[in-house]
Amino acid sequence: MTLSQAILNGERLALARLLTQVENDTPQGRAALIELFPHTGKAHLVGVTGSPGAGKSSLVNQLALQYRKSQEKRVAIIAVDPSSPFTGGAVLGDRVRMRDLFGDPNIFIRSMASRGSLGGLAQTTANLVQVFDAAGFDVVIVETVGAGQSEVDIVRLAHTTVVVEAPGLGDDIQALKAGIMEIADVLVVNKADRPGVENTEKALKSMLELSRPTTKRTLKHHGTEMTVFAPQEKAEDGVWTPPIQRTIAFDGTGVPELLEAIERHADYLRQSGGWQRRERARLDVELQTLIRAELLTRFREALSAQAYEKALEDVVERKMSPWQAAQTLLKEGAR
Repeated sequence: MTLSQAILNGERLALARLLTQVENDTPQGRAALIELFPHTGKAHLVGVTGSPGAGKSSLVNQLALQYRKSQEKRVAIIAVDPSSPFTGGAVLGDRVRMRDLFGDPNIFIRSMASRGSLGGLAQTTANLVQVFDAAGFDVVIVETVGAGQSEVDIVRLAHTTVVVEAPGLGDDIQALKAGIMEIADVLVVNKADRPGVENTEKALKSMLELSRPTTKRTLKHHGTEMTVFAPQEKAEDGVWTPPIQRTIAFDGTGVPELLEAIERHADYLRQSGGWQRRERARLDVELQTLIRAELLTRFREALSAQAYEKALEDVVERKMSPWQAAQTLLKEGAR
């Protein structure tokens, strides 16, 4: 029996093995992804992002418990941890905060290293989501590393994006400056028992009063334009306005209401046609990413190592600009 068939049969050990194969980008992992893809497209993908220290991991822990308690849904969690710049490994700190979930066969937690990927999302995250989807999990929660201004990448992956803020974390408009506010489908003010929660919520409401972008938009991210697909889609009853939900992840206060808000957004997407649009946009990004990676691999295989080192040396010695070197190498590789 193949790994993919074992996963379709619900074997948990096979799932763990395949996730490792996929994360390491092995031929066996790629073959399994091809076999599993026709069985995907059913799971609700929920992205959880926000400032470091906002309590994302604790909130995900409570959210998963609520999914199991109130809806009995199978939940997979992908916790993207920062990578060590020396070993490349992940700290796996999120698992410390999710001990309440251990022992439940209908919850699967997978920690993975961001591996330096922009936005805190490793390139293989989408593939792991695909495996969990095919394995029959109803909800896949992706918790990002909380890298701040680069977190907008999550909008390319999730159906519903939850942005978590907390009182006392600094400048109230920092999230808006980062572009992170524009990707929110649901806003959460966590640690709502802290002083300043009213000011934080007021600041978020003020930001929401600004004009919301259309379905396809371009954000200025560190001076570079990047196109993402907005949380809003036009529906018969108007445009989705992100609700603001107060929570205290430590004891679960407000989490049932947060789950209701997430489910309302999922219903909204299905009724408005936004679900299909987001799926198409997500797969479009994934396809383009794979094409770029494959083209780069073929280019490096066709280019001699000496030619690349010569061009790099010319750039280091300021004999040639990086742009000129890239053009030279592209011509060389096309021969």
